[in-house]
Amino acid sequence: MSQQLNCKSTLERAFELADSGEITSMDGLSRALNQEGYSLTMLTGPLLMKQLRSRIAARRPEA
Repeated sequence: MSQQLNCKSTLERAFELADSGEITSMDGLSRALNQEGYSLTMLTGPLLMKQLRSRIAARRPEA
């Protein structure tokens, strides 16, 4: 699935993946976005990183 066909912004897709429960880390999120053809240049800033990390942690299965 490429970004051109999907028509979602990098930020939209990042939050979608973070909320999916399929991603377990920021590295995993970066890899997934990169594999789908998204540019990672939009993923900057401490507040955005905190929001994404929080969403990933909230969807992690309980150990």
